[in-house]
Amino acid sequence: MSDNASQAPLGRVLLQALKDYGAAEIFGIPGDFALPFFKEIEASGILPLYTLSHEPGVGFAADAAARYRSGLSVAAITYGAGGLNMVNAVAMAYSEKSPVVVISGAPGLGEGDGGLALHHQVKHLGSQLAIYREITVAQAVLNDPEKAPGEIARVLAAARDYSLPVYIEFPRDQVAALAAPVPPYEPAQSDPEAVRACAREILARLREVSRPALLLGVEVRRYGIEDEVAKLAAMLQIPCATTFMARGILADAPDTLMGSYLGLAGDEGVRDVIENADALLMLGVILSDTNFGVSEQNLDRRNIIHAFDRRVRFAYHRYPNVDLAALVDELTAAGATPIGKKVPANVLQPPAGLQRDDAPILPDDIARAINDLFAEKGRMPIASDIGDCLFTAMDIAQTELVAPAYYATMGPGIPMGLGLEAASGWRPLVLVGDGAFQMTGWELGNARRLGLKPIVLMFNNTAWGMLKVFQPDTGYNDLDDWRYADMAAGMGGVGRRVTTRAALWDALITAVDDADNWHLIEAMIPHGEYSRTLNKFVSAVKRRSVLKDS
Repeated sequence: MSDNASQAPLGRVLLQALKDYGAAEIFGIPGDFALPFFKEIEASGILPLYTLSHEPGVGFAADAAARYRSGLSVAAITYGAGGLNMVNAVAMAYSEKSPVVVISGAPGLGEGDGGLALHHQVKHLGSQLAIYREITVAQAVLNDPEKAPGEIARVLAAARDYSLPVYIEFPRDQVAALAAPVPPYEPAQSDPEAVRACAREILARLREVSRPALLLGVEVRRYGIEDEVAKLAAMLQIPCATTFMARGILADAPDTLMGSYLGLAGDEGVRDVIENADALLMLGVILSDTNFGVSEQNLDRRNIIHAFDRRVRFAYHRYPNVDLAALVDELTAAGATPIGKKVPANVLQPPAGLQRDDAPILPDDIARAINDLFAEKGRMPIASDIGDCLFTAMDIAQTELVAPAYYATMGPGIPMGLGLEAASGWRPLVLVGDGAFQMTGWELGNARRLGLKPIVLMFNNTAWGMLKVFQPDTGYNDLDDWRYADMAAGMGGVGRRVTTRAALWDALITAVDDADNWHLIEAMIPHGEYSRTLNKFVSAVKRRSVLKDS
């Protein structure tokens, strides 16, 4: 039994544990089952609270904050209507390995015993918990104050160890119940013998081949080891690239990278190095169709060394219980001399030099404009939605980037931008299409109240553009022109609609120079105009489909 003198209300115990385990903010929307917890959030002041308008936005914002800081972020909502409304955002966090802590208010103990179904209830009171078991790595229901500290520790440790979302259900009548402090975080330990043996085998393999290469994935950012990986890459002196999903990592060490591997949609030099490597060391890479679906050829698994999800797969060998950070440290310590293979020249040369004239705006013009802007004003972190805005981002100079590159849901862009700014303190650039803006763009109405000032650059081609590329002869992918820039003032920001390259540049400079307001730049793009990278991606997908069917 715990000493009463060391106990505190369970709501406060949970908040302090979140902070101790690395969370720095909470995004949320209150509801009746969550009101006691939200009151404790506000009264305690342990973590800042950012309230938004719609639960998907809450999840997307927390996801972006977690990605940027390589640590926990919190999404707090109410039971049923709130929790189920956020499922898609949490599913994206699970797919792309982002440690979002979902905290859902819930009916008090015994509230469901009266013979009547409770509002927000679906099939039974445990339906929401059952659903979240599918999209989180660990779950807990805080229905016992004595056991709650251990349960909180177990769940938060899982979020950190596996960089995946977790779920905590908090009955509203337990928020004020007294509980002991949560035990401190104890990181999961790797098997040191396995780590050493694995590192030795990897280095031996890299030294015996003629074309080794290094491919970096999202876990490098999720576990906060970018500096260590940059040091390893510099030591190995072998070609190094990121996956499509991991674009934006090593932003402080751009000379380390050749570029990003996009298969047939990307740079030919990068593709040649990765696809023809006779030993490809993949660190933290998700094996997905987004990363490899448009490869010219299937990568030979016998040549792949894959460190991911706390294990290493090496041809026919398996090393379990090998933490990525521990492996990188051991590789660096054990590889005192470079591998000594020829390193191709850096090909990461983003297009620049926008023609500031009266010509219409094309997606590739936007990439040039942003690169010119970064050169003149300094780089900004980017949040991008799915679609041509994300493919255009592949031609933007290396900078921090959060985007739904694998899960590929529409709508994360604007709330991810708000979460990115809240977590980083940097003013972000948000890239979004008009179709995605219709889903979650209205979260911008919260920016002034929250003290956030993003610069939003909308690709408005009055269509679900990426879908239109795949099916150009359709009408159902067309959208109306809502004149979004005109709505900005009513939401507390500054809007401007631009149709020429000169006007685009002027709008960007004006927005950056105005530190007092958020800006929405509505760039009108002619129908049928898409970025070079998206066109190559679609052509590659169609080519692979034809080859598969033939």
